[in-house]
Amino acid sequence: MGSDDATDTSKSLQETVTSSSSTLLPLSPSVDQLSRPLSLDETHKLNDEWTLWFLKPPAQGLEWSDLLKEVISFQTVEEFWGIFNNISKASMLPAKSDYSYFIKGIRPEWEDPQNMNGGKWAYQNRHRGSNVDELWLCTVLCAIGGTLDPTGREVTGVVCNMRKGFYRIAVWTRSCTDKEALTRIGLRFKEILHLTDKETIEFSAHEDSSKSGSMRAKSRLSL
Repeated sequence: MGSDDATDTSKSLQETVTSSSSTLLPLSPSVDQLSRPLSLDETHKLNDEWTLWFLKPPAQGLEWSDLLKEVISFQTVEEFWGIFNNISKASMLPAKSDYSYFIKGIRPEWEDPQNMNGGKWAYQNRHRGSNVDELWLCTVLCAIGGTLDPTGREVTGVVCNMRKGFYRIAVWTRSCTDKEALTRIGLRFKEILHLTDKETIEFSAHEDSSKSGSMRAKSRLSL
């Protein structure tokens, strides 16, 4: 899928009345658990309203603000599935583009007031075409379902970076100093991804990334 196709998808979502999926997956780490029938007469409200963002690949003459697009917001499980089932899978995105789901009102940027004192747990896999779609869906479901953050106050959003030859899934937090809380979130993140003991995730602070000018700032924690 080219960047123009992704942009068209984003635009069409703005005009689409969200539709319901035929089944409702549980908001839990495992997407292969039994689903249950979805009643079209009821909705399942989330604890927070969330927003889907799309970052287009860099293009000459365009600033970061031109590339980052706020796609659509949702507040129910049914609205989420209506959106998720009508956008391209993460594995189909062009290199150097991102999907992000953040609590409404928070932008997927280091400089956002809710992010500026925080950081991110990140898992990177060099096999770009592997199981990124399943891992990304698990992460998103647990974020919007409120089961990713044992503290109930730290997680602001989740990001999937698609790059040439690898992908990165990250969980963004409000703070970077509460080691106990961050460790609990990191352990939960590893559980969601079903990682082995030999596979690691790293936590880095946004302020370090900002100073280094790199998404690969020196890690402060590792699990």
